[in-house]
Amino acid sequence: MADGVLDENDTITVTLPEAMTVVASAPKVVTTKGPPALPWMRSPVEIAIHDPLSVDEVPLLDSRLQEALRKAGIEALFPVQVAVWNQVLGPGGRERDLCVCSPTGSGKTLSFALPIVQLLSTRVLRRLRALVVLPTRDLAVQVKSVFDILAPAVGLSVGIVGQSTVAAEVGELVKTRSRLVHSFETYEAVENNLVYESCIDILVATPGRLMDHLKNTPGFTVEHLQYLVVDETDRLLRQDYQSWLPNVLNVIQIPERFDDVSRRKAQCLRGTGVAFTQRRWCLERGSKGRVHPRVMKFLLSATLTKDPAKIAQLDLYWPLYLAPSAEESRYHLPKQLKAFKLITRASKKPLVLVALLEQFKNQSTIIFNASVEATHQLFLLLRHFYAGQEFSVVEYSSRQPQHIRRKALADFTDGKVHVIVASDAMTRGMDVEGVANVINYDVPVYAKTYVHRVGRTARAGQAGRAFTLLVKKEARHFKKELLSKMENGQCEDYDLPVALLEELLPRLTAAQGKLNEDAAADDSAERIVSEPKST
Repeated sequence: MADGVLDENDTITVTLPEAMTVVASAPKVVTTKGPPALPWMRSPVEIAIHDPLSVDEVPLLDSRLQEALRKAGIEALFPVQVAVWNQVLGPGGRERDLCVCSPTGSGKTLSFALPIVQLLSTRVLRRLRALVVLPTRDLAVQVKSVFDILAPAVGLSVGIVGQSTVAAEVGELVKTRSRLVHSFETYEAVENNLVYESCIDILVATPGRLMDHLKNTPGFTVEHLQYLVVDETDRLLRQDYQSWLPNVLNVIQIPERFDDVSRRKAQCLRGTGVAFTQRRWCLERGSKGRVHPRVMKFLLSATLTKDPAKIAQLDLYWPLYLAPSAEESRYHLPKQLKAFKLITRASKKPLVLVALLEQFKNQSTIIFNASVEATHQLFLLLRHFYAGQEFSVVEYSSRQPQHIRRKALADFTDGKVHVIVASDAMTRGMDVEGVANVINYDVPVYAKTYVHRVGRTARAGQAGRAFTLLVKKEARHFKKELLSKMENGQCEDYDLPVALLEELLPRLTAAQGKLNEDAAADDSAERIVSEPKST
């Protein structure tokens, strides 16, 4: 070890389980020419040309929303929020669909929530007019929290599905009332002609649960929809999610001729179970006589796809592409982010990790692992390492129930927890305030994953640091396949004090011993359960 840098000849070692010591080698990447970009995506509107704007200076912004933003501690809009606001509320607003590609942490959620709430603030009748679709329940909770800041100020109601059972959510979506009954009508006619009313103006949903309600909840309809938001678009387009997109688009599409109505009705009912509702051609009731002949779509992602085949699925109308400048068009990291790398042996990565955590001490830190099992094993090791100390570590992965993950995030945000050990389930869209450090315990395979991981820090203009632990053979992949694709991909070497590493080694070895004892006990218990009882 020289100058605090771990090298290949260093003799400090610690034995780890196979799941933790094996680090995947950098894959051989075959470069292929992608599909040509669509013409409208070749000349985007640059987000960077918009400067941050004080809440008081935002044109046409409702004074009630100004006050709501201030109460939430928001004094100015970020460039992406200003850009979207100008396109939606400016001349020709609502005439075209918007595709927004902006770095993680740049404020994309508020960029669509604010104009949607502003435009719906004049509605008279309560109808489901805005639908936001996200790939995970955790992201849905986060987006709803942003709408909850704004919507009550102008009398709008926001709902969310996917957090409890379908039956429990029905009453939060629709209610029924009896219509005027004529004396000559039969009981069956009265019973079958209940009037359904929406309880919400805005719905935040995961695609699977959305389809459950479209198929099975009487009175739940998207026929009055005015705004459709597809957040984390590239991820939603990669997976089928019960064919939610074609089903929703088929329902909200306006037939060009009366002949199309019967054809679309057959398409909706055949094999999908989705109730058919006919969208109106003319004035939309309950919105002060304004014409809404089509649904405006918002597509948002930090890494928005340019694949024409995928984009075509969304049936966009005269789309406008908002993106970073040409120099930043592929992958852009926050300017306030400082990135570092540490090259060591695979067997020494846990020692390097705990040395970093000792230096950070009370700073909030997220540690990323590629697999759920490796995440769990690393969490168990750190829990033993910090046992009896005022330093708390929690796990965040798909192996946990949602309420456990939600509590982990809440405790982390409140400062009750110092470190989250997470799988890549947390890399996309999770807005956790005040994260000081991100550690890549293993190197991501793709640049997109790296962007989403390190994007958990340096958000909303705050400073942040990212550390990537590498074995020597991964260094070339990290530089060529990841950093070279970043507009500001500088990554410095980071040195650890030799004395600190030597001081922590005995504690780490003891923690490893306890982890091995736990594993042996679990194996023994499993064998006892699986052995047949003698008769």
